[in-house]
Amino acid sequence: MSTQPTASSNRVIVWPSVVTVISAAILIGAEVFGAAFAGGWALAILFGLDDVGAHILQAVLFGVGVLIMIAFIRAAQRIEPFTRRA
Repeated sequence: MSTQPTASSNRVIVWPSVVTVISAAILIGAEVFGAAFAGGWALAILFGLDDVGAHILQAVLFGVGVLIMIAFIRAAQRIEPFTRRA
């Protein structure tokens, strides 16, 4: 058995940082996903696609939005760490 404490035992959650990042993610997520759906609809009209094509285009842009949100949360976590040593 090891006598060294585990890395997770001496860490505490920094709630102000967690709340800040989640609040920003909600705000930015609303903009990103709203733009994905509106952009998919607008591009479908521009290219003369039917409803199925519009939904497929919106799904693709929604997937891009998910990737953007993942990148945002990872970058925000580097700036505002969720945990710190106790």
